[in-house]
Parts: sequence; C-alpha cells; structure tokens
Amino acid sequence: MLPEQIAKFVETEQLNNPTVKVEFKKRNSITGIFIKHTDYEELKSKNFWRLVTEANLETYNKSKDVNTGRMFNGSEFTRLSVTKKKAV
Repeated sequence: MLPEQIAKFVETEQLNNPTVKVEFKKRNSITGIFIKHTDYEELKSKNFWRLVTEANLETYNKSKDVNTGRMFNGSEFTRLSVTKKKAV
C-alpha cells in the first residue's frame, strides 16, 4: 500500500477504534495498533510503520514503551480494516 493510503486510514479510521487488522502479501495477518511516536512523520515518509501487536497491547498500555512495537514496511500491506472490538 502507498504511505498516503495507510496514513489516511491511521489518521481517520483508527481514531474511533484503535485496533486494526493488517493483512500482508507474504505473511499471516496481524491485529494491533499503530503507534504515533516522535519519529512518526519520518517513518511515514519512508513507508515504515510502528505497530504493537495484540499480544503486547497490555504491556504497551501500561508502559507506553515503543520498544514493545515492531516496524513494518507498508509496501507489504495489502489491506487494513478496523476490528470489531476496541483495544483496552
């Protein structure tokens, strides 16, 4: 996906329900949240995105440590969609 498409989704759709499902070209899909950290704009310009997966959400919500997230290349994304349940 293009960085503009991903940014539009993150900056509009994720506001109401932060948990999203990310589908990839060559790997299994993941559920998690996009993190907007101090390097968000720089990463966005390079089509890289920091996500915290569902397994690490509780840890991230307690500590707000960006190291609980992982970096993903947006060109590998095929689809973004909101999940039915909200992140805690």
